Amino acid sequence: MKINSLVKFLLVIVILAGNVPSFASSSPVPLTENREADASRLNNRLEEIKAMDKTVLSSTEKKALRREVRAIKKELAASGGVYLSIGAILLIALLLILLL
Repeated sequence: MKINSLVKFLLVIVILAGNVPSFASSSPVPLTENREADASRLNNRLEEIKAMDKTVLSSTEKKALRREVRAIKKELAASGGVYLSIGAILLIALLLILLL
């Protein structure tokens, strides 16, 4: 009986010691009119880039456009939400089963 409780204790210690800090904000930023205007402006810029004739551009100009598109997409995707992977959910469920 002592070995079983010792294994559970060590498992909890190992899991707690392996914490990785999260970079998500503590409070989600609500969408305001200003933020919505920025999102529409960025979407318009993406549409402009898609409509461009890229055959006349040099390779450095194409590279700059690709960087700009990546930056815009990253800015649009930044929502500040917290995401859990399937592995994390399974691990939490397994720990709850073992500990309870």
